[in-house]
Amino acid sequence: MTDAELVLRSTRVLTPEGTRAASVAVAGGRITAVLPHDAEVPAGARLEDVGDRVLMPGLVDTHVHVNDPGRAEWEGFWTATRAAAAGGITTLVDMPLNSLPPTTTVEHLRIKQETARPKAHIDVGFWGGALPDNTKELRPLHDAGVFGFKAFLSPSGVDEFPPLDQAQLACALGEIAGFGGLLIAHAEDPRHLDAAPRQGGPRYADFLASRPRGAEDTAIAQLIEQARRFDARVHILHLSSSDALPLIAAARADGVRLTVETCPHYLTLTAEEVPDGASEFKCCPPIREAANQDLLWRALADGVIDCVVTDHSPSTADLKTRDFATAWGGISGLQLSLSAVWTEARRRGHDLADVVGWMSARTAALAGLPAKGAIEAGRDADFAVLAPEETFTVDPAGLQHRNRVTAYAGKTLYGVVKSTWLRGQRIYADGEFTDPKGTLLERPR
Repeated sequence: MTDAELVLRSTRVLTPEGTRAASVAVAGGRITAVLPHDAEVPAGARLEDVGDRVLMPGLVDTHVHVNDPGRAEWEGFWTATRAAAAGGITTLVDMPLNSLPPTTTVEHLRIKQETARPKAHIDVGFWGGALPDNTKELRPLHDAGVFGFKAFLSPSGVDEFPPLDQAQLACALGEIAGFGGLLIAHAEDPRHLDAAPRQGGPRYADFLASRPRGAEDTAIAQLIEQARRFDARVHILHLSSSDALPLIAAARADGVRLTVETCPHYLTLTAEEVPDGASEFKCCPPIREAANQDLLWRALADGVIDCVVTDHSPSTADLKTRDFATAWGGISGLQLSLSAVWTEARRRGHDLADVVGWMSARTAALAGLPAKGAIEAGRDADFAVLAPEETFTVDPAGLQHRNRVTAYAGKTLYGVVKSTWLRGQRIYADGEFTDPKGTLLERPR
């Protein structure tokens, strides 16, 4: 008889083999079996029947700026992980910058972990940072369990996290490749940015001109050559320029160990719809035109782009000024990412299995989390229960983010998260949360 403490039953369970009616048995926080829908409930097990709502694996978001400690007024672990849980996300990996101190030494990692431990409603892992002067810290950070190393090729926006020039990138990448690590990179070339027109003020067109596609394309070309040189694993963060897609596809066909992500805002928002002065839409690289977005969707469908992550990068509302040149660049998307992507995906003919692949299975694989990302025996019992045909209109007052600034205000989205489960425990349901139950994750040895 199947070992089970809990059985979750649905007529629509998203499994690696397809969507089917099933009963999912859970014991000790793990999935023990995926059974027929009408399977007998084992003695002593509790049945939760969610009817025809979709039971899907919890999402894994590998690009989140929590900013805690040091800038917790921007976002903290308590609010970020509640927002994630409300959006069906059960695992996030925190970026190393915007917190003080940044996660660039083992000591700083321990500070970040101790800050997160009592506040995490979901599972949390950590990226390390690669700076011009911390190459000697990279292997110790790797040994301490970070999932890889974030680097900027252009200014990050905060002084304590400077970018790498090409020589420094080679030094860091050579070190990381030596122990089999992963470099994740913000790819914009500073020379192209410096040469672009600069004009302050509220016009989005002026901001878009200041972050040209060529800056991304050149930086990606440089990363490809460095990855090829060192036979290193490199991941391109938040791709927005469709012009880089042929270069990426060719490099991968040639055996370069390259993966690529994009973000909900690039897939669901367009430059044409951004009102002047609306810096809640500002991010770097920027939201581009509708024709560019179409090509990103095609690349996602074709597998040239691997995954979709939020790049949740909030700030206090006062930093989102009407001047695009000086406003903080970052979009808050944790709570809304699943619904936003699903709304556009269904319009374009994709199904929920595609969304789960982009936002759970492939992100879990990127981070190296074999227990996450799928509903099958042996995995963690992390689930989201979704009503995919239901809609809601985004009201900023209903968001769990610390600062309720959103580019999605007033938009009607498909997909209502009814409940979220972490290791077989319900952590969110219909607007209510349990006490923090998240675990701090380390890279599997």
